[in-house]
Amino acid sequence: MSIIVNLDVIMAKRKISVNQLSERIGITAANLSILKTNKAKAIRFSTLEAICRELNCQPGDILIYEEEGQK
Repeated sequence: MSIIVNLDVIMAKRKISVNQLSERIGITAANLSILKTNKAKAIRFSTLEAICRELNCQPGDILIYEEEGQK
């Protein structure tokens, strides 16, 4: 099983940069970039909540489940 992070898609739709979002939610641009590029192993609920608040979206808009080999 695999969780896909579609943060880059939502950010592009909202026309917001990594630096802008990281400042608004209070995490480093480097950590946000790790999350955005699907390299994160975990995400705190508080971070997910802040991202959803700033991007006006739901967690399901950002996180998607795919079975292995489904791509």
